[in-house]
Amino acid sequence: MLVFYGVGGIGKSTLSRALTEHLRDREGGGSGWSPLDPQVGRVVPVRVDMSRDSGGDFESLMLSLRLAAADLGQPMPTFDIAFQRYWDRNHPGEPLDEYLRRRTWFSRFSGTQSLSEQMQSALADVAQAVALPGTTGALVGQGLRSVVRALRERRHQIRSLAECQRLADLLEADPDLEALSYYAHLLAWDLDRVPAKHRATPVVLLDTFEDVGDRVHRDLERLIQRVVWLMPNALFIITGRNRLQWDDARLEGQLDWAGAQFWPQLTGGAAEEPRQHTVGYLSGEDCETYLCKRLTMAGQPLMDDRTRHIVTANSHGLPLYLDLAVMRFLDLYRYGRAPEPTEFNFDFPALVSRTFRDLSPNVRQVLRAVSLLDSFSVELAVAAAGLGHDAPALELVERPFVDADPGAPWPYRVHALVREAVQEADSTSEDRWSAADWRRAAQRTFDALGREASGDRVHMVAALRQGLKLARDDDLELGWLTDAAFRYVDDFVWEPIEIPALPSADPGSGEINSAAEALAAALRAIAQRQRRHRGWTAEQLRMVLESDLLPEPLRELPRYFLAECDRNLGNLDDSLDGMQRVVDGAGRMAPTAARGLAHLARRVGRFPQVRDVAETLGAEGRKDRVLGDLWWTQGSMALACSSYAVSRDEALQLGHAGEAALSQACLAFASAYQDRPRAAEQIARARDLLGGVSIRWAEVQTRIAELVRNAGVEPDLPERAEEVAALAGEAGLSSSVAYIRFAYACTQSSWTPPTCCPRPEPG
Repeated sequence: MLVFYGVGGIGKSTLSRALTEHLRDREGGGSGWSPLDPQVGRVVPVRVDMSRDSGGDFESLMLSLRLAAADLGQPMPTFDIAFQRYWDRNHPGEPLDEYLRRRTWFSRFSGTQSLSEQMQSALADVAQAVALPGTTGALVGQGLRSVVRALRERRHQIRSLAECQRLADLLEADPDLEALSYYAHLLAWDLDRVPAKHRATPVVLLDTFEDVGDRVHRDLERLIQRVVWLMPNALFIITGRNRLQWDDARLEGQLDWAGAQFWPQLTGGAAEEPRQHTVGYLSGEDCETYLCKRLTMAGQPLMDDRTRHIVTANSHGLPLYLDLAVMRFLDLYRYGRAPEPTEFNFDFPALVSRTFRDLSPNVRQVLRAVSLLDSFSVELAVAAAGLGHDAPALELVERPFVDADPGAPWPYRVHALVREAVQEADSTSEDRWSAADWRRAAQRTFDALGREASGDRVHMVAALRQGLKLARDDDLELGWLTDAAFRYVDDFVWEPIEIPALPSADPGSGEINSAAEALAAALRAIAQRQRRHRGWTAEQLRMVLESDLLPEPLRELPRYFLAECDRNLGNLDDSLDGMQRVVDGAGRMAPTAARGLAHLARRVGRFPQVRDVAETLGAEGRKDRVLGDLWWTQGSMALACSSYAVSRDEALQLGHAGEAALSQACLAFASAYQDRPRAAEQIARARDLLGGVSIRWAEVQTRIAELVRNAGVEPDLPERAEEVAALAGEAGLSSSVAYIRFAYACTQSSWTPPTCCPRPEPG
């Protein structure tokens, strides 16, 4: 089985026809294709369009196979005997040759004229061998029993036929479509018995295979699969919109052979040919080449460069879009003017119609719902569509316009062009959604994302990104986004939180018009403060607060981080005011702001106040890290290290990777004042913990610890200190610059850390 599947309009039928023509032209001359390998031998291609519009059915498929074999000019006796019996039963009084002449469907086969004669010859030989008085009419009643008895007795007159062990059984079976499908075994047997000099390999090309079944009623697909299984000496090339599911063991009962053990090369990830191939999208260069060659005048491209670039960009590599654009260009060009590039800057409604054409109503409902999402899972799709069963979503994810990324939080993604067209041009189907339908779907999707956000951090952040966009686009209440935002800032990881700007928004304006936009802007600024100057972060957070769009429970989030930025920038009075307002609000950031007040008190030398505040913080307020900050400023390095270690271990137990890395960076700094071997261990561990989070201050603090550890040893320490100070200054970390100056002062006084840890003083 060789399978090519892809979206409608990608060129699968064209590929099928081109393959057929190439296989008919044995040497490949003039076709532009490479000739076949001489070791392949002779091939006999037969192409059958399985679309409902073509009028083909299973009986026509079996006749097509036999007509292709007729080109060999060799008898196919076992198949012909059984098929003639089938024909007499199902087409009484209708000669086969007359039937073939009336149906233009078979006119393309050269064996149409000789097939009936070949069959009659086979029947005459059998009748003569078993002494029957006629030919065709003898295969009923006593005549049929005589032939079957002769086959089972392996009489020497028909010994060659008797070697086909299943022929007698098939002649005794009721000659219906089920039996007809098993006749494929007889045809394979006859082909294998053809003399070597006349032998050929059938290549059966089945096009438009999506019309064979609807994923529920697989009766025709089961018959065709049986034919493929019973003809191992033929190559079947299937083209259609959907991936073939024969490797799925769950289809056992609907198909005769279901599972990877039967079809190992149809499974995902199979590398050996023949196997399944997604017919993908065109590259930008291929799109340009196609448009240049598709429309020409005097050997030059008719479509100008700007128009081609716009069409290529909007197509996202979908050939159907290119064809529609070409037709539109010609329609406009016929009126005597060259079309403007702007006349192609939109999606074609026909694209939606073509995509929806072979989808059931439930699958269309799922497609519309997931078009609201950047990525989705089956469970998320079902919830967004408001359905109570998975089947429509499972069918959708098998469609070729749905890409899969197993490593993503939600593995499926609708092709960008199809997604945009579904949302913007869904006006061509009878079950199209109203504005109210879209809003209800958005709310269902938003609620489903909220349930996903309660899981691990990866899913929480992914849900946060998509939830913010949905809340902005459909003016939804923030709901679960509030809790997710606070959880996001707890771990110091700072994955990017970006939502694309609305098409109507002015580029670079930074305008905030909704609560969702305000929250997204706040989280973006908070995350980027690890990579941007604290002054930029402060400006962004002030803009969020001035918009006055966040509900009160969320206002403390930008307010606290603005106060933190002011502290880093040395604006201590503003920082004190901001921290105090957060503490007074008694919200979720209050313990963190209380710790911030303790930091500020330490910076201005109010050490007893720091100690008193630390005792009120508890684990939630990072009491031990605050105490560690206090003890090192008093020269009690052992106490500081002990406090930092407790804070780190507590954070690790709770799964707070960011707090653990921050405490470890502080521990590395304090240990650098004790002895070099221990400091080296703590610095290495700090680097390890910082590898999974993004905390600029802690990264700088770890480098400061290296400076202190190497004081009096490294001759280039002043230059290195200036380098780290410049890095801290670029980030707006004024406290870090002060720490570096202090480390530099240690080098100027030729101070070196002791080689052993002093005992902590009593109390």
